[in-house]
Amino acid sequence: MAWLVLGVSILFEIAGTVFLKVSDGMTRLTPAIGVGACYLLSFWLFAIAVRRIDLAVGYAIWSAVGTAGIALISVGYFAESMTWIKVASLALIVAGVVGLNIGGAR
Repeated sequence: MAWLVLGVSILFEIAGTVFLKVSDGMTRLTPAIGVGACYLLSFWLFAIAVRRIDLAVGYAIWSAVGTAGIALISVGYFAESMTWIKVASLALIVAGVVGLNIGGAR
């Protein structure tokens, strides 16, 4: 169950970050409210998830999946560039998460 909660937390973190972009520097009220609501829910759910998941592993997954998700959304939806250096950097992030998991998650 903790892994499901972590997954939902990640979805809210990604949604909050998309709202952050759409809020135009927090000048648009509705997306700005979305930023606050999504981040609040994300952190609350993350706090619940790390009751059962090691903090280092949980945070690595939360931040890595969020980073990769936002990278893909930024390319697909916001038409931002994706270079080979960005792809390689994302691969290194994934490798780090795998390493932390191999190191011992409970």
